Amino acid sequence: MSVVLKFCGAAGTVTGSCFWLRTAGCSFLVDCGLFQGTKTVKQLNYEPFPFNASDIDFVLQTHAHIDHSGLLPKLYRAGFSGPVYMTEGTQDLLSFMLPDSGYIQEMEVRQLNRRNSQRGKPEVLPIYTQDDAEQCQDNFKQVDYETWLEINDQVRARYWNAGHILGSASIELEIASAGSRSGLLRILFSGDIGPDHKLFHPDPEASSDFDYVICESTYGGRNRVRASGAKRRALLGREVNDALANEGTLLIPSFAVERTQELLADLSLLQNKSVIPPAPVFVDSPMAIRATKVFEYHAKDLEELDEDPDLLSNPNFRFTASVDESKAINLVSSGAIIMAASGMCEAGRIRHHLKQRLWKPQTTVLIAGFQAEGTLGRLLLDGKRTVKIQGDSIEVRAKIKLLEAYSGHADSGELKEWLLDRRPVSRGIFLVHGEEEQALALRDSLVGAGFDNDCLFVPAIDTEVSLTAGKEPVELKTLQPRLVPADMAGLDWHNDLAQFQIDLRETFEKAADKRSRNILLRRLRRALEDA
Repeated sequence: MSVVLKFCGAAGTVTGSCFWLRTAGCSFLVDCGLFQGTKTVKQLNYEPFPFNASDIDFVLQTHAHIDHSGLLPKLYRAGFSGPVYMTEGTQDLLSFMLPDSGYIQEMEVRQLNRRNSQRGKPEVLPIYTQDDAEQCQDNFKQVDYETWLEINDQVRARYWNAGHILGSASIELEIASAGSRSGLLRILFSGDIGPDHKLFHPDPEASSDFDYVICESTYGGRNRVRASGAKRRALLGREVNDALANEGTLLIPSFAVERTQELLADLSLLQNKSVIPPAPVFVDSPMAIRATKVFEYHAKDLEELDEDPDLLSNPNFRFTASVDESKAINLVSSGAIIMAASGMCEAGRIRHHLKQRLWKPQTTVLIAGFQAEGTLGRLLLDGKRTVKIQGDSIEVRAKIKLLEAYSGHADSGELKEWLLDRRPVSRGIFLVHGEEEQALALRDSLVGAGFDNDCLFVPAIDTEVSLTAGKEPVELKTLQPRLVPADMAGLDWHNDLAQFQIDLRETFEKAADKRSRNILLRRLRRALEDA
């Protein structure tokens, strides 16, 4: 008997983590995440699952980030009624993260339907609602780290601390399999692996000796400078002081969970030691505020916070929950640090702050996390001088800075070391959760470290593979992918159209006179007629 694994997300891209496994007796998922990035990729969230939701028996959840968990309410809405197994930290975070995601779905669809109504287009439905996100949590089940969970007579699982965020886990599976070395097929899903010496968490852990490992590759082709806590704070302190000099303002797009709390802890230490001025720090994200309370509740389980639980309650921190409080930040002209979600600048209050401040030279935007292709954060990092926010073209005069010391993901060298510690891996390693370039770079690095190239695979979305313990070659099969690999990566036509609109307006504004503009208009009309 073999186990069939289908890569339903996080293949050829970083988001949408979802892996479907089928045995002779059951069908289950590891993660059920939301796709993020270009509009083409995000459209997958609205399409049917590549499986029948009512046929899924259970879900194993690695952690709370929305790109790993954000389609759980849709799964229940589509007919799934089984348990979702997760750690206590993950359950505590999802208790508000999923309803917040549902609220965002409803809000964005209301705005879209308002525009569609004006344009005579049909209304659309949200992916799921806030109510869906609350109801689906009735079947969430807590598991302990490093303790075998006997799910049924075929499958058992063990969760290991992945060192990524609060509650994050790598999941070890043993599946009954006739003909294997011990009657069991051993599989490990890495989830997201945290870097060594990460704030709040011990280094990632897991067992060894597997048939297959499914490993993330977010930074598979990049090696960062290793930063101790002191060096990390020194880098942050320099950026803060540079940004606040000459009546400046520092704007930090921040992931509400973990990244915000890490930055707050270090800002608190820097202010306590007078390394940076006692400037107000606005935490403008209801989700980040809720997450900070969860971190304070789990302080005893988190390194640094167990010794100094007051790091997250600095008197200079201003938690702005309401819309009116958020709008009032616009009145602050200088000398402040503003942190708001989302971390990739794709939604939430950060877009309003960017719209208000990107065009001001006194603003510094500090990017402190991964930015998927096609996101506004990635466009800013790539040096775009004009961007579109909420339909308006905004000139980028702000300074755009990158601080990689707070990454939640292991880099290439750390991923390689983590995989070396999992040896032996007898049948295959699948590199997922990464753009193709990063996954291929990690594969080359692993070959250089002694792994067999014939056992390293970079699957595309909707690829299937039969997992066996035998000696036959591992073969990936793709029947009807929802998107071809080229559409999973890079900018899409929506990005190109937005850039064309910006370029077109600039061209018209630079035209010498009315006659020149009319000539340009005629050429454009002829091109449209010929299309």
